[in-house]
Amino acid sequence: MLPAQLTSPKARVYAMLDTDGDGTASRHDYFVRIERARRATGRTPDDPLVLAALAAGERAWAAMDANGDGVMTFAEYDAWVDADKFDHVCRHALAALFDLADADQDGALRRSEFTALREALGNRPDHADAAFDALDTDADGLVGRDEYLASIRAYVTGDGSPMGDSLY
Repeated sequence: MLPAQLTSPKARVYAMLDTDGDGTASRHDYFVRIERARRATGRTPDDPLVLAALAAGERAWAAMDANGDGVMTFAEYDAWVDADKFDHVCRHALAALFDLADADQDGALRRSEFTALREALGNRPDHADAAFDALDTDADGLVGRDEYLASIRAYVTGDGSPMGDSLY
């Protein structure tokens, strides 16, 4: 059995950020997720939404990698991320990725858009599917931007999130 700190919400999110599984989240790990989302949505590198996601990613990475060494250890991430950092840094980067996946720009993702985005970000398809079901409480086949971001915030800050529990 793993120590509790390795199964905490922050540890699970961090493990997803470490795309190459080497134990640290690097700048490359962080930005490969944006590139995967770009490819999953079929957008070109010069698409305004891709450029917005990259710009938001640059701001987020600069805040997370405060010492500028190109890597963020779990200890650094664990000490850094909290509700304030989510609201002022992470939310904007995640919102830009949501917008990238929102094909018709209506502020909501359909199951296929949601699953494609979450797979690009490192979640298993079955987890993404279960997370969509957890968020789509009115069963209209849509997940809104605000509810998506609120659910991630709740998970990362330890307030509990059915979506987060399903994703990770």
